[in-house]
Amino acid sequence: MKNRQQEDENTIIAGRKPVQELLLEDPKSIDMLYVQKGRQDKNFERTIERCKKFGIKYKIADKPELSRMFSGNHQGIIAKVAALSFADYDDLLANISEAPLPLLVVFDQVQDPGNVGALARTLYALGGAGIVVARHGGAFLGPGAVKASAGALTKLPVSRVSNISQSLDKALDMGITVYGAGIADDSNPVYEAKLQGPAILVLGNEEKGIRLGVEKRCQELIHIPFKREFDSLNVAQAGAILISEFARTLS
Repeated sequence: MKNRQQEDENTIIAGRKPVQELLLEDPKSIDMLYVQKGRQDKNFERTIERCKKFGIKYKIADKPELSRMFSGNHQGIIAKVAALSFADYDDLLANISEAPLPLLVVFDQVQDPGNVGALARTLYALGGAGIVVARHGGAFLGPGAVKASAGALTKLPVSRVSNISQSLDKALDMGITVYGAGIADDSNPVYEAKLQGPAILVLGNEEKGIRLGVEKRCQELIHIPFKREFDSLNVAQAGAILISEFARTLS
């Protein structure tokens, strides 16, 4: 496909024909669509309708903003796309027990692509079943995330879902145990928890943690007990420690 450009963390597709082809052939790969302000032709209307149909986030932007994103002739439309092919979530659930480590990691609004990539590296090495991210509100899984994963994100199944809470409900209905990483009155130190699989481990936002609606789906909250007073570990560090404990217990 023509008019493809990589800029740091973003994979960009620009131009009317390439973007329209993407909308028709692979709309779920689009993370954000930018349309130039002031366009009111039929293509513009069809593009917005298709975004609404497939739940694609879009933004009406002025021409200078589009030009900063893409230096060539963008023709008033730009798509930011992921660098990965995504697996079907139902397939991940169905195949979870076939992985050496029957564990899925769900990211709830984790923003840093580097954290997602680094954690994917650990999960893949320890035999994990895959990763689940939200379609909107999480890290962009572009070239930067793939690089941080040392290529693990291209080997590990990754699924994007529209609603984390509903996706966890489906897992619970299948008898998959859902754990959440967090400190609360009812949270248990991971070394004392009786971990069982197949399981899902939910990791929350770097600052806010797991959202309340998502936390309600977690059957048990677990945390890493610190031996010294310290603020916190980042998501990749904490997740690696938790995953290693699942690997010790379940493998």
